[in-house]
Amino acid sequence: MSHLQIRNLRTGYDKVDVLHDISIDVAPGKITCILGANGAGKSTLIRAILGLTPPRAGQVLWDDTDLCGEKTHRIIARGIACIPEGRKVFPRMSVEENLMLGAYLEKGGAQVRERIERVYGIFPRLRERARQLAGTMSGGEQAMVSIGRGLMAAPRLLLIDEPSLGLSPLFVKENFKVIKQINELGTTVLLVEQNAHQTLAISHYGYVLSQGRVVACGTAQQLTENNEVRAAYFA
Repeated sequence: MSHLQIRNLRTGYDKVDVLHDISIDVAPGKITCILGANGAGKSTLIRAILGLTPPRAGQVLWDDTDLCGEKTHRIIARGIACIPEGRKVFPRMSVEENLMLGAYLEKGGAQVRERIERVYGIFPRLRERARQLAGTMSGGEQAMVSIGRGLMAAPRLLLIDEPSLGLSPLFVKENFKVIKQINELGTTVLLVEQNAHQTLAISHYGYVLSQGRVVACGTAQQLTENNEVRAAYFA
């Protein structure tokens, strides 16, 4: 299984560094989480992995190949998919058309159909709404479309940015259940979140970012029992 290792990563915008000497290991077949408040550098980390905010120093190793300097579409072609913050569906396209976009690198029609059936198996509601315009769906339903579109690439690593953002508690719970299910089906997950309680409940290992630096790391249980983490996120 594929392995993502980030070594001494430094990057930012213009002349300002946002991430300072970040080292993170995303174990194959596991859910690794990145916790942190707004402005901690979580989304910048995802952008750096995808080549959208190029690293200024350090390495992003995927199967021992350094991704630094690679174009985003080539990184995605290596088996890395991202579910962006805020869902970002294509509102004037149907649910199924949104899903099909996730498999744009796949040439075989039978393979694409098989993946759509797999997504509908995880989200039966999307099958019922296949022809509905994605922009007319609720926030929770759009989150399903966004996750389903990410799965259509059959990624080996799925980056998920703030999946609980703007959702009702019911849909947040549902989303985290689905993320756990996706991992159990064999996809490695890097989960970026502020919702520490739900995140640590499904993660195997985690890192806490503060002002662009790793300030704590450990198993999900160790972080749950860490007094500083508890004070910051469970108060």
